[in-house]
Amino acid sequence: MSLATTNPLFLFSHARPIAAATGAALLVLLGGALSAQPAQAAMNPPILMAHGVEYMSGGIGQDEAQLMETVSPRWPASFEFAIKDGRRADFAAGVHVTVRDSHGTALLDNVVSGGPFMVARLEPGRYDVEARIGGQTLKQTLQVSLGAPAKAVFEWPAGTDMASAGTRTVR
Repeated sequence: MSLATTNPLFLFSHARPIAAATGAALLVLLGGALSAQPAQAAMNPPILMAHGVEYMSGGIGQDEAQLMETVSPRWPASFEFAIKDGRRADFAAGVHVTVRDSHGTALLDNVVSGGPFMVARLEPGRYDVEARIGGQTLKQTLQVSLGAPAKAVFEWPAGTDMASAGTRTVR
C-alpha cells in the first residue's frame, strides 16, 4: 500500500502541487472576499409620522448619509443641518425641527433629527420651518411645489452651543 492510498492529503499536497497551490489560493481569496463583506447591510432610518406627516431623518455615518442624499429628491421636502466654520462645516444631529403650514399649524412639532438630513412628505404649499440647536433657532420659509422637491439648508455659525447636538465633519 502506497502513501498516496493511505493518506488522502498526500494526493492533494504532493501528487498535484499546482492543484494544491491553486486550491489554497482559491480558499484564501474566497475567505478574503467573504470577510470583506459588511457584517450587516446598512439599514434605512425609520420612517416616522407626526400629525399625519411622514418624515425620516438620519445621515450618521457615510453609508447612511449617502442613502439620505440619494432618497431626498424623492421626498417633497428635505432639510440639511450644519455648523459652518469658514471653509469647513460639521454636519449637525439632534436638531429640534418644527414645520408650520400657512395657517400656523405645527405639522412637525419639535421633532428631533437623527442626523444631519431630514426629509418629509409635505403637501404643496408654503411652510415656516424652525431648526434649533441648544439655544439658537434658525427660521426659513419653504415653498413645496408639486413634482419639484424643495430643500432648506440650515447653517449655524461656529461656536454654536453643541452640548445638545452631535456633529460630523463635512468633507
